[in-house]
Order: sequence, then C-alpha cells, then structure tokens
Amino acid sequence: MPPSSEAEGGLWRSLALGARGRCPRCGRGRLFDGFLTVRPCCDACGLSLVGHDAGDGPAVFGIFILGFGIVGLAGYVEYLFSPPLWLHVVIWTPLIIASGLLLLRPLKGLTIAIQSRVRSTEESERPGAS
Repeated sequence: MPPSSEAEGGLWRSLALGARGRCPRCGRGRLFDGFLTVRPCCDACGLSLVGHDAGDGPAVFGIFILGFGIVGLAGYVEYLFSPPLWLHVVIWTPLIIASGLLLLRPLKGLTIAIQSRVRSTEESERPGAS
C-alpha cells in the first residue's frame, strides 16, 4: 500500500518534484537516466517507475505552450519591425528547438508524477484499455 498523501507531502509537492526530475514520492531519487529515459525505480525509496509511460502527452503540451508563445512573439516582432522572412527563420528556428528541448524533460517528469499519484502500475489490464 502506498504511503499516505501526508507522508508524501501532497499533490503539489509531487508535481513540483516530477517537473524537476526528482522522485514524486520522496524527492531524493532521480527520475531520469539520461535525457528522457525513465529509471526503473527510485534509488532512495524504491518507487517503481517501470509502468509509467508518458507517451506523446509531454510533446503535445510542449507544442501547445511553444506555439502560443512563439506565434505571439513572432506576430509582435512582425508588427513592430516587419523583418524579411529569412530573418524570421533565423530568429525563431533556434528558439523553437532550444525551447522545445528545455520544456520536454520537465513536462515528461510532470506527466509521470501525475501518473504515479493517480494510477497504480500493479493493476491488471482492463478490457478496452490501451
């Protein structure tokens, strides 16, 4: 049986720890091996992370966040300065790539932290579930 939410420090603490790449239960162990590879379990408390799969969720959320921010900035720059198209490409392409890489890991950690709070990896497969 998992520890109570009081022992874990609550939902918001777990989410913040996941976004920082730490174990959502104890906060001491690392969540990732490498850049995006999830560890099999926490070194500090033994929380199993094997069954938690973030899927495409972090990438989709990152696309929405970056799309809103970058399109707004690009529109603002176009309105103020009207630069040529090639300059837009030079400015925004590296910014999009760098921002996407910076957002992906915290969003994946956040997704895994949410899963660890609301879903048990020891559940048997449910019919119709994917």
